[in-house]
Amino acid sequence: MGGSFGSPSGAPDPAPVNLSEAALDAASGLFGDLDADDIFLEYATLVQPPYLLAGAGLAIAVLCGLTFARLVQNRLDGWKQDRLKLLPLGQWEITLPYTGLVIGVTLFIGGSLQVFGFSSGAALLVSFVLSMLTAGALWVQLERLMEQVENGSFKAVDFDNFDQFF
Repeated sequence: MGGSFGSPSGAPDPAPVNLSEAALDAASGLFGDLDADDIFLEYATLVQPPYLLAGAGLAIAVLCGLTFARLVQNRLDGWKQDRLKLLPLGQWEITLPYTGLVIGVTLFIGGSLQVFGFSSGAALLVSFVLSMLTAGALWVQLERLMEQVENGSFKAVDFDNFDQFF
């Protein structure tokens, strides 16, 4: 019972109320000149937007992205100097920062969607699906480009012609 006399002291208790209980509170005069909608807002909990989640996700994504880029650059440098193998990329030292990058991007997008009013579950689900689809496509493209470099069939990338990417 979330009415105005739910606590022993006679003060309104903070339990959630509905509009009919808010109307009873207004009729009792405890809330002065506030109407039922204003009283209902007094009980509403306002959750702060998850700026911390979005910021932490961005920091994780940037740090893991820089690490991943450095590891790929080191592998390319090793191939240039000593003709070391570029593939497979699926080794744990490269996969771990890439996974961190995907997690960071998921948290950043999820937190950003929550700032714009999405529920946390829906925002994280949408951001996870977007991140996984994008990460999978980028991983496939990176492996194709590394294979072209290793075979010597690498040519300049023409970003105006998207047919070569699929």
